[in-house]
Amino acid sequence: MYKILIVTTMVLLAVMTACLAGENNTEQLSFHATVARTVEKVHDVLWGKFIGTDGLIHDFAGEIPTPEDCASGRPNAIGWWSPIENGPMFTGSYLAAMCERARRSGSDKDKADVKKLVKGLLKTASVSDVPGFVARGFATDGRSHYPLGSQDQTHPWFYGLYVYVKSGIPDETERAEVVNKMVEVAGALEKLDWKCPCDGIFKGQNRGDFKSFRNHGVVMYLFNLMAMYDVTRDKVWLERYRRALTERSPASGKTRLEICAEGYHYDERTKLIPNAGSSLLWIYVSSQGGLARLARMETDESVRTYYVAGLQANAKGAFAYVPDFKRFDNKDNKVFGHANWRDGYGPWFEQKTQHDAEVMAGRAVREKLGKRKSYESAYMRHPLASAAIVALGGYESGYDLVRRAICHYDYSRLNMAELFFAECAYYALPD
Repeated sequence: MYKILIVTTMVLLAVMTACLAGENNTEQLSFHATVARTVEKVHDVLWGKFIGTDGLIHDFAGEIPTPEDCASGRPNAIGWWSPIENGPMFTGSYLAAMCERARRSGSDKDKADVKKLVKGLLKTASVSDVPGFVARGFATDGRSHYPLGSQDQTHPWFYGLYVYVKSGIPDETERAEVVNKMVEVAGALEKLDWKCPCDGIFKGQNRGDFKSFRNHGVVMYLFNLMAMYDVTRDKVWLERYRRALTERSPASGKTRLEICAEGYHYDERTKLIPNAGSSLLWIYVSSQGGLARLARMETDESVRTYYVAGLQANAKGAFAYVPDFKRFDNKDNKVFGHANWRDGYGPWFEQKTQHDAEVMAGRAVREKLGKRKSYESAYMRHPLASAAIVALGGYESGYDLVRRAICHYDYSRLNMAELFFAECAYYALPD
């Protein structure tokens, strides 16, 4: 009798356990379906509102600067705070995510959209007579541009195009076109000692130095060199890469490889970018993507170990900022005055130096700009960029939090294009 009861009890427990497991699996599948649907909403909003006909992501929906604006430096000669401020920076990082989306879907539409982004990126490096110059975006004539680019614009350009070349999407002709342009730009930068050149009235100057010893730049420089070797198989790039690994910072004495392993915390600790973790992780998304690619490309395990350490340090650090998505109220109605950028900065003055341009960029008319941009920056851009860094770093313990962050926002009400970081995060997660 007792044996029958024991056996019956065991069977019931097994059935209950199986049922609970089934319920958990169902809930998990339902959650993942919700995330996938949310990502489709993100995708639709991004392509419907923020991606221009030129194939570049615009920072926000607003009046596109005219050729005269770019020539005179309105709202400033750098192009900061205009809708075309971060074309290559955003588009390059997003292109990597789009290539993965196209791989998963196999959709001809997705592949066509990938090629549209590529066309925009190629054009940014083709509108100037200054070799190696990558424009931020284009004025209303589709060609004019601000005279100052940057390292932050140029690295994602390489990163996105590299992922495209390796994606299997382009045919041989398309692949050759992209590789040739990468060789052209990288060759020009090599001659300039990897300092990003300026155009227009600042021709002959540079803005951004890939060989500086910030973690942010170290990863970018090493990625660019190794990526060039991977797409060309020209051993000169591999030699430059190997040499760069062991070059030491004159300030800290650390090699580039050692700086990679510390992650963005190195920039905070050395005060090179003191607020990296608290507010600027969005500028590290492409470098985290580049670091992940370096870890894949590197065949020397003793070197690869440093890259993996850096990926983990970045991911674990960024994980702490993902929960800030909970502080974003989808019903918030703060004013996003930045869309009216012509009224938001002034009084204007002629800018003859880069410092002048930075001063002009700081002339914000606070009462006209409102507080919505800083709100979205803190509680949308930063959490989603952090989520992308967590996912790109392969930090599995953070994956569910990343998915919850993606699902939090009403993307139709957002003003800033950085919502694309939700797709970067999603397509960095395992499919």
